[in-house]
Amino acid sequence: MPLSMNREVFITCAVTGSGATQDRSPHVPRSPEQIAESAIAAAQAGAAVVHCHVRDPQTGAPSRDPALFRKVTELIRASSTDVVLNLTAGMGGDIVFGPTERPLPVNEAATDMAGASERVRHVAECLPEICTLDCGTMNFAEADYVMTNTPGMLRAMGAMMTELGVKPEIEAFDTGHLWFAKQLVEERVLKSPALVQLCMGVPWGAPDDLNTFMAMVNNVPSDWTWSAFSLGRNQMPFVAASVLAGGNVRVGLEDNLMLGRGQLATNAQLVERAKLIIESLGAKVIGPEAVRERLGLTKRMPA
Repeated sequence: MPLSMNREVFITCAVTGSGATQDRSPHVPRSPEQIAESAIAAAQAGAAVVHCHVRDPQTGAPSRDPALFRKVTELIRASSTDVVLNLTAGMGGDIVFGPTERPLPVNEAATDMAGASERVRHVAECLPEICTLDCGTMNFAEADYVMTNTPGMLRAMGAMMTELGVKPEIEAFDTGHLWFAKQLVEERVLKSPALVQLCMGVPWGAPDDLNTFMAMVNNVPSDWTWSAFSLGRNQMPFVAASVLAGGNVRVGLEDNLMLGRGQLATNAQLVERAKLIIESLGAKVIGPEAVRERLGLTKRMPA
């Protein structure tokens, strides 16, 4: 297969995520102010897009409180630093079952299931340029839960995002997720060309070996825009792999805490390292205005 390198690459920084990383590095932001500050620093380092979750400011636990999303959105938009805002819509689909011999009733303390409107509520209030749509159901290793996104739920959430004028970023953790994403486009729930994030190496989705990665890449329609990432020590190798395969890249503390052995990273440092890799390959890192033009986005102004 001939090399199809991307010569104009945008970087997405996944700023904080919802994993249990808040006590593993002092650089993982918790409060809206910390998340916005880290996102702005990442943008100044070269990220064109910032992908934001929110956390309880006191405990660092993941949250889907619309007030926290509003604060992050307001702070980023009030900054003099331009960046495309991408908010998660992945929260509210977690089921934690009981023990193997008695899976029902579910573990109510750990389960977080919400309806489509509630899961998209903060998107409707904040109107980011992009929001995520986790396009399938899968087992997650962390906390032994099931990420639950039924076809009906995805159709409902996708239609809401399209109606709001917010571009969904399809999060594909396996090839079947891409299959259903193409179905959503065929049904006109989502508009074409779509935007895809290939999520590699997340247990128990698609492993991050190159054969599986190229199977994912080859299942993305040629007119769609895609990015990819992997976790931990493979984050930076996948920067190179994504560019060489024709895609864009994602880095950030959601997926990796380390810059090198024994060296905890900041989001800005991870973006700087990704930018160095991209430019060393002979590609150009593009900014938020070029991303808006490519994806057909309209910049949202501060309220």
